Amino acid sequence: MRAVLMTATGGPEVLQVAEVPEPELTGERDVKVRLRAAGLNPVDYKLRTYGTVGGSLPAVLGVDGAGVVEGTGPAVTRFADGDEVYFVDGGYGPTPGTYQEVKIVDERLLARKPERLSFVEAAAPLVTITAWEALRERARVERGQRVLVQAGAGGVGHMAVQIARLAGARVATTVSPGQKTELAASLGAEVCIDYTHEDVGARLRAWTGTDGADVVHDTVGGKTFTACFGLVRPYGDLVSNVESPWEDQAIKIMHNRNLRVSFTWMPAAQVFGWQQQRERQRGILEQAAAHFDAGDLRIQVGATFPLDHAADAHRALEAGKVLGKAVLTMGG
Repeated sequence: MRAVLMTATGGPEVLQVAEVPEPELTGERDVKVRLRAAGLNPVDYKLRTYGTVGGSLPAVLGVDGAGVVEGTGPAVTRFADGDEVYFVDGGYGPTPGTYQEVKIVDERLLARKPERLSFVEAAAPLVTITAWEALRERARVERGQRVLVQAGAGGVGHMAVQIARLAGARVATTVSPGQKTELAASLGAEVCIDYTHEDVGARLRAWTGTDGADVVHDTVGGKTFTACFGLVRPYGDLVSNVESPWEDQAIKIMHNRNLRVSFTWMPAAQVFGWQQQRERQRGILEQAAAHFDAGDLRIQVGATFPLDHAADAHRALEAGKVLGKAVLTMGG
């Protein structure tokens, strides 16, 4: 089978397509999945640049995907050959990821693919879980609240806008003008703030009529994270799913505003081996599938690349040229 191997740390050129042996079922609860598509995420190019977690090279990147069951271990009860599934597994280190045509996945991590979604659309469960954990489980968004999503046309951001709306919240977002503003508005954001030219705080306060939003979801990190402190109303909630700097002055602002700050690093369950949490995340995918099939949620795929062009996909993703999600397709 074909796989994209990360042969060293470095730029996109370290991603090389190779023929490798097809993995075999070994565990009783193993499921063989023939992948139809694999999601591309910023974590992929960060691992490519800085190295995988506790793994060796060559490695197979890619943390999420969608495909068809093609074999099961003797103890598997939830799936049979021909079932269509989507999942998050591998791609950080020792466990191979989804940049390959066939993958072995524990049945407890698999969810049935939403019928309404194509394989390409379904190959993005990472962003769905991340946004769901951030807004439904950490910030506990409620009906009538005002929510600001940073970068509402990005992979996580475009799902966050929808999940906040699904909870009954009103949503504002920061986006650049043009296609990204059009996408965010079509997903339910009633206020789209052009962060490149507008004062985000002033627009937000004019919309809320108070000193900030009830909930701010940071999907960007870095200086954007610390800028969020002044965008949350006193006694409000800030939730972030990206690495962020801690500065004494920033912490003082949080303290003075009595903010509750939450973090959701979705991969932690896999990286640290928290099996119960991984199964809980599968449950999120099962809940989300019902909303996808009902038309309450949708995935915006901004670009697709053949498996052989994974390096080009990384270049486009790093350059910020993708609207919504980028996906690798396996063909066949």
